Amino acid sequence: MEYVLQTNGLIKKFGKKAAVNGINLNVCKGDIYGFIGRNGAGKTTLIRMVAGLAHPTQGTIRLFESDDLDTQRRKTGTMIENPAVFPHMTAKQNLHYYCRLLGLAPENTINEMLTLVGLQDAGKKKAKNYSLGMKQRLAIAISLLDNPEFLMLDEPINGLDPTGIIEVRELILKLNRERKITILISSHILGELSKIANRYGVINNGIMVTEFTNEELETKCKGELEIKVDNVEQAKYIIAGIVNASAIQIIDDKTIHITEDLDKAGSINMELAKNGIVVNSSSVVGQDLEAYFMQLMDITDNKLR
Repeated sequence: MEYVLQTNGLIKKFGKKAAVNGINLNVCKGDIYGFIGRNGAGKTTLIRMVAGLAHPTQGTIRLFESDDLDTQRRKTGTMIENPAVFPHMTAKQNLHYYCRLLGLAPENTINEMLTLVGLQDAGKKKAKNYSLGMKQRLAIAISLLDNPEFLMLDEPINGLDPTGIIEVRELILKLNRERKITILISSHILGELSKIANRYGVINNGIMVTEFTNEELETKCKGELEIKVDNVEQAKYIIAGIVNASAIQIIDDKTIHITEDLDKAGSINMELAKNGIVVNSSSVVGQDLEAYFMQLMDITDNKLR
């Protein structure tokens, strides 16, 4: 496994307060890494340290498995907080300015970037008249000018309308799949990140709560068929003839949960009734993504009290 970013015991204090407190974070090559946390949790502070815009109080950062951060940061693009665009310039003029700043040849880069982020038809329209989604895409284009291998995007979907969210989401997937760019994207909306990320890190009050894969998230939030009956043992025996026995769990003397083949609920209910089992209720239960996120927040909040 090749790592693009690793932090070990990373701490950043402002006065006596630790905005980031002992963070161990691991981003693998090829990841879309969802960095989740409430506003003020420490996401932006960590990204700023990785980008070299803030100095850690303690701990280490490794980029591309190297301690030579000055060299490796040249392979990293960053968009932090509000889009860094000049409102009285067009998209092309903004990109031209940043190309000159980076020492790049504008004629070889600008049109390609505008097409990549879907702003090739923006023409002479000035950035001050862009939607927030267009500004975000322009800011991402700026962060891509030097062809980074690793891209850090801080809250790129914050405040966007549904159309803007879809546009930015599709752009991120395109960059990852077609350009093979590893991406760290921070947000406080787990439901949106779950549509694009394959790995996650959750931060709360500066502390890393947990890291997990998309497969682990799906398992945590997977729905279950809950059936309430008058005879759980007999019901379990009957249901085992329809679904795998390992997927059947007796919760209490009235309740059974089934973790697989939820689409067979109708057949299960019919078979139970046919065998004289009284089905008092049958429904799919389970926590959604945001409920799981809030559960993680509550766990760490309680530990910190």
